[in-house]
Amino acid sequence: MERDFVIVGGGIAGLRAAIALAPAGRVVVLTKADSGESNTGYAQGGIAAAVGDDDSPDLHAQDTLRAGDGLCDERAVRVLVEQGPVYVRELLDWGARFDRDAAGKPALGREAAHSVRRVLHAADATGREIGRVLWDRVASLSSVEAINHALVTRLIVENGRVAGVEVFDRAGGSQEIRATATLLATGGAGRVFSETTNPSVATGDGISLAYLAGARVADLEFIQFHPTALKQKGAPRFLISEALRGEGARLINERGVAFMTGYHSGGDLAPRDVVARSIVREQERTGGGVYLTLAHLDPTFVHKRFPTIAAMCGSIGLDLAHDRIPVGPAAHYVMGGIETDEWARTSVPGLFAAGEVACTGVHGANRLASNSLLEGLVFGARAGRAMQDAPGTFVEKSDRVDAVRLPESAGVLQEIGGTARSAEPLAFDDVRDLLWRSAGLFETKQGLRQPRPASNQPASRRSKASTLPVISMLMAGDCCI
Repeated sequence: MERDFVIVGGGIAGLRAAIALAPAGRVVVLTKADSGESNTGYAQGGIAAAVGDDDSPDLHAQDTLRAGDGLCDERAVRVLVEQGPVYVRELLDWGARFDRDAAGKPALGREAAHSVRRVLHAADATGREIGRVLWDRVASLSSVEAINHALVTRLIVENGRVAGVEVFDRAGGSQEIRATATLLATGGAGRVFSETTNPSVATGDGISLAYLAGARVADLEFIQFHPTALKQKGAPRFLISEALRGEGARLINERGVAFMTGYHSGGDLAPRDVVARSIVREQERTGGGVYLTLAHLDPTFVHKRFPTIAAMCGSIGLDLAHDRIPVGPAAHYVMGGIETDEWARTSVPGLFAAGEVACTGVHGANRLASNSLLEGLVFGARAGRAMQDAPGTFVEKSDRVDAVRLPESAGVLQEIGGTARSAEPLAFDDVRDLLWRSAGLFETKQGLRQPRPASNQPASRRSKASTLPVISMLMAGDCCI
């Protein structure tokens, strides 16, 4: 198959790029599962943009830089905050049904580390609403074709540039799709950890594919652990959005005492990394659990504002408005990824990356809440523009320090590349447990250097042809390769 443009991923970044590319040629969007199964669809809280009367791109930039612990790329941040309002208003023009206030303006929420209310939301299912708008628009474009249940297994590299992808289709057949430009918009990698809010498709495929094709990856040690995932025995690690704390919910310990002001002046709205570590430390200090409570808020408001979360809690016998909701940290978002410039270009010609799979530098060491959907929207649109242009030059960022690239003879890379297999392949569950323990919320040199334990999983659960071992190896330490 030949197309002008290939997009791998059907979330906000991939769809916005497809819309931009539609007038320029034939576009194919490949999704790993059903069209709605992406990290975008699971985003609850909202999308941040400086559209309020008391807000500005400068203020949004200051909050983003502060949350990123001084490690954000300021040029990329300026692109995000200055162009964000333009693309968010475009969503409104296209029919996005964000919540409105009494005056008919978008109702703006506040989340951790934001100095003002700037988060647009559609109840607590904002990502699903944005996905609906974008998929509806893509469906109206005759030059864009979507293929679901298409698993990309390799980037085709010829003469030093990416020339398309190799893919397994729904029937199990393999084929090549050739294109002049390829965009990876595959989302995150939360599933490499045993505790995560991410859907089953978030296994780091895009980062692994790019790395194996010779692309630079960066900042993979920067993983965001969301502080408040549901922590109920037998229940999934369902995300309990930060927007609840923005509306007044409090974190309390086993004794019912609010504790966050003892760890940070921002209290319950401190940056996510601070809150996540504080929860674990409070659990260790008290020997008990940590809970989210909204019992002091109007129950009618709680159920109306957060219907999805209320329904999930209700399904396991908890009332969001009255009961203490047990919570704890879980892997949520990868700040690092495939290194790109401000136009989504990677270090390999013909290959672009946008959204969570990319490392633009906008998030630094810790993402500001609700900047993720905005990044996908802005840089997806910019990728669509850049893919139409004559090949540009990727310029390595001046502050990058190269690490030693993993040798092609490493057992895992041999396994993935199809040559000699290692004697004992890693098992999926072993990888996830190891990453959670050793490269999770608290990383130590000793933990990162500990030997890999022997697998106790049956052969059917071992990761023979998966990209999971590659992404896990890259994450287990500071790397810019």
